[in-house]
Amino acid sequence: MRKQILPSMMCLDITETLDAIHEMEKENIEYLHIDIMDGVFVPNIMMGTRYIEQLRKITSIPLDIHLMIENPEQKIDWFEFEKEERVILHVESTVHINRAIGLIKKKGAIPVVALNPETPLAVLDYLLNDIEGVLLMTVNPGNAGQTMVPGMLNKIGELRDYLDNKGYSNISIEVDGNVSFENAGIMSKKGAELFVAGSSSIFSKDIIISEGIKKLRSIVIV
Repeated sequence: MRKQILPSMMCLDITETLDAIHEMEKENIEYLHIDIMDGVFVPNIMMGTRYIEQLRKITSIPLDIHLMIENPEQKIDWFEFEKEERVILHVESTVHINRAIGLIKKKGAIPVVALNPETPLAVLDYLLNDIEGVLLMTVNPGNAGQTMVPGMLNKIGELRDYLDNKGYSNISIEVDGNVSFENAGIMSKKGAELFVAGSSSIFSKDIIISEGIKKLRSIVIV
């Protein structure tokens, strides 16, 4: 898979959204990463169905919708997903993860599962036939600007080996959390293919968005 940059929209000042979207379109951004937080599964409340509806009115860039919510299988019907969009479910958020994945597939979206830093890879054993990607959290979910949890760079490599050894080389690896200019190259070499970019890279105050995207692309293409 070609390496892809996914700007984290929670890290963008809402007053700058339209101008930033135009820059992202010029730079051929593949997906916009949307964090949906309920204040229960994670200690924050962020974005929602209305935000997604409004965002679609100003751009055709597909969405990478990260559901950080308790019992997502009870709330998936609140959302309208488009066919090319990725929808991410946390395995820790429900005891009915297979049911939730099935609901995502029924809506025609791409099912992806997320793992928190402390979650072992073995939880994926009975999900691999039903998913197209794994998002590996390299920080504890809920807030931007965090430092990476120790050991997460190695866990990316372990996940890639795990998937390959089980015959699922087609399943992509997405990374989310402190995807900085310093860390992104290592993440890429370990096997990451999709990079959620936020305040430590493309939305840093020290660089304009278009230049940040160019710089990050040059780093992850290894």
